[in-house]
Amino acid sequence: MQKKAHLMELEAPVLALGLMSGTSCDGVDLALIRTDGEDAFEPVANGFHAYSADQKALLGQAIKAAKGMEDRTDRSGVLAEAEALVTQHHIEAAQVFLDSLDENVSRPDLIGFHGQTVWHDPAKGVTVQLGDGEALSNILNCPVVFDLRANDMEHGGEGAPMVPAFHRLLAAKQELLRPCAFVNIGGVSNITWIGSEDELTAFDCGPGNALIDDLVRRKLNKDMDEGGRLAMAGQVDFLALVGLIGNPYFQKRAPKSLDRNAFDASVVESLGVEDAVATLTAFTVETICLGLEQMEQLKGEQPTCLVVCGGGQHNPAIIGQLQGALDCEVRRADDLGLQGDALEAQAFAYLAVRSSRGLPLTFPGTTGVHEPVSGGVMVGG
Repeated sequence: MQKKAHLMELEAPVLALGLMSGTSCDGVDLALIRTDGEDAFEPVANGFHAYSADQKALLGQAIKAAKGMEDRTDRSGVLAEAEALVTQHHIEAAQVFLDSLDENVSRPDLIGFHGQTVWHDPAKGVTVQLGDGEALSNILNCPVVFDLRANDMEHGGEGAPMVPAFHRLLAAKQELLRPCAFVNIGGVSNITWIGSEDELTAFDCGPGNALIDDLVRRKLNKDMDEGGRLAMAGQVDFLALVGLIGNPYFQKRAPKSLDRNAFDASVVESLGVEDAVATLTAFTVETICLGLEQMEQLKGEQPTCLVVCGGGQHNPAIIGQLQGALDCEVRRADDLGLQGDALEAQAFAYLAVRSSRGLPLTFPGTTGVHEPVSGGVMVGG
């Protein structure tokens, strides 16, 4: 805890490593940045450490076992095995990444460790991320900030999305005209709306890649719809699409958040693989468009641009459909010079520094929390 006090006293930027394993469950994204947790931001390096097929299978079992959890500390059965896997894999990822850096790059002052979400139920105030932050800190000999979502929920928030404060920083650095929006398309899709006065509104708008990935893995034993080829070869089943969009979640006002398995995609199960993927891809796109439309109605203004980040930015079917459906400019994060695949890891490095300095991580407009709050547990140092 002395290290935390030391970091909080510093106003100068520090070197922070962010570790993010998202709802796609494909591996660990790593990002080293220099930041003060406020306006200073310099990306230093980033990397990725994939999960093996067996490891993905174990995480899938843990997600199934965690469904309906009410005690977020429960690690019975497969959850204990999965937590050990997540912790060890993050340790290995960090060691390999840090050893690969140029010898002139310093070791990080702080690590932001998200962990692996296996269950998220905001209605009951429960969010479960696997991963042992203390073990990570001990092995890597570095202070670690983890469990970043819980304090938001304890103060009436949804516990998600967590990244909007970082999106606002990027919008400022890129000098984007406001209002503008970011959409992160991971396992789940979430929108950050940055208003004309820099005010933040954010929410999970619907599915991202998870439904598509799960179907392709189940039907073809592949990890994803590479290059959007299946979606572009298939035909959308509009009856199935209407049924999916009829979910009452889409009528709820923001802020709101989702578990990765919130939607039942069995309606496309009888379709051919290409048509099923085309339909699920359209579902992802339509719900992003619906979320933006709701924001336009709420704010009375249209975004100047939409920045797409996460794995979805590499899917031409998604990008093409968004460009065809929206009046605003649609830009991939990579095309702006941002490191789109690393943004969430960068964000959790940034949030770890904010946490260490007692700065708020979430806001009423981003999670529904009663007031801006910090969060996270810090160990080590």
